[in-house]
Amino acid sequence: MSEALKAVPGSDKIDTGITGVTAIAKGLSAALSDTYRLLFKSHAVHWNVEGPMFHSIHVLTEAQYTDLFQAADDLAERIRALGRIAPFQLSEITKMSCVSDPAKLGSAQEMVEDLASDHEAVVRRMRDVIAQAEKGEDVATADLLTARCAFHEKAAWMLRATAK
Repeated sequence: MSEALKAVPGSDKIDTGITGVTAIAKGLSAALSDTYRLLFKSHAVHWNVEGPMFHSIHVLTEAQYTDLFQAADDLAERIRALGRIAPFQLSEITKMSCVSDPAKLGSAQEMVEDLASDHEAVVRRMRDVIAQAEKGEDVATADLLTARCAFHEKAAWMLRATAK
């Protein structure tokens, strides 16, 4: 078991009625990893985008990475509330994430389309964790991830619309 999924000492005394905590924490760790990777990738686009759409993409990605930064904290705190260790090694975060590595910097349109695709992949994966959380009666995790899905869906829409 990875260090990040280990139970915190004393967590066996946590009894909030949630079942399947380890699987839920694993899903949350993946969501946190995706969030961190998207945070970095959005920041990289923010720094490196060029062309006629520079300003609007620069502003859009700043709003998105700012939201992602807060979301990372919320996800890590939820993992801790479940009595598990949040991911803390960059190598582990990279391994757990479904966010793609950019092949190259590319054009502004390519970078924006790539980010949109990553947001969509994150939503697809979060839906599975929401289902796990609902099955385990973990309404707090389900609510948190449902709100995160709404953010990612809107982010993908904004990025797709910008790329047109």
